[in-house]
Amino acid sequence: MKLLTTLSLAALMSAGSAFAASTPTATPAATVAPAQNHNSTAHCEKLAKEKKLMGDEENKFVKGCKDGRKEG
Repeated sequence: MKLLTTLSLAALMSAGSAFAASTPTATPAATVAPAQNHNSTAHCEKLAKEKKLMGDEENKFVKGCKDGRKEG
């Protein structure tokens, strides 16, 4: 009777560890979201402010920035 209890307990313990090992613990690298472009209005306006642009130059820069154009 003790042998049957011991074997049952061993089977339950090994099955539990096998199940725990098969569940993923981290997100695979392939499903990680790619880096986002920072072409939001706020980001582009911040860049324009850093470049000390004003008026029409600022508006032109922000519009180009949002469209993804590189402007010097």
